[in-house]
Amino acid sequence: MIRVALADDQELVRTGFRLILEAEPDIDVVGEAEDGERAISLAREVSPDVVLMDVRMPVLDGIEATRRVAGQTRVLVLTTFDLDEVVFEAIRAGASGFLLKTSPADELVRAVRVVAAGDALLSPSITRRLVEAFARSSPTTDPQGLNELTPRELDVLRLLARGLSNTEIAHELVVEPSTVKSHVASILSKLDLRDRVQAVVVAYETGLVKPGASGR
Repeated sequence: MIRVALADDQELVRTGFRLILEAEPDIDVVGEAEDGERAISLAREVSPDVVLMDVRMPVLDGIEATRRVAGQTRVLVLTTFDLDEVVFEAIRAGASGFLLKTSPADELVRAVRVVAAGDALLSPSITRRLVEAFARSSPTTDPQGLNELTPRELDVLRLLARGLSNTEIAHELVVEPSTVKSHVASILSKLDLRDRVQAVVVAYETGLVKPGASGR
């Protein structure tokens, strides 16, 4: 069962999310918060697998709340604003996913499952544009462990940066999806990264993948 907490200052929005999610047999909404401070307390109290975090909330905004809870739970940031700076800050704060509130119900459910499973998710319409712009705005770095990656792990990281799923990477490299999953886990461990969002950003920051590149 996926345990989800809802953080949004609008009760009607929280109610809508609850109805959508609790209609699924594998999802349980374990608490609600109306502001960022309460979201932090709730995350500590009920230890959800995923927090759905609104960006614009009173007392403490969702970005700062995300920053404070990202180490203990996965955060899926939801907002009505398709703005670069919002997503940049959400990624920097440690969000594992970013979804517009205008997304259909089935996409919300899928996003919760993806993030709970340990993957990362950004709305398809903004993923590449935002990640590439984020990388261009960041200084080139050489994170500890990059030189420890095997040639095959570097291939997987390049394909991750193109936005490919494990299944698509497996097809590209002619291996089993389970093999790709193992490579991704090894990459995250060696680079001390939390999830695929951070791995993608590292790939661009280090120059392993160039913004706008379509190939490996």
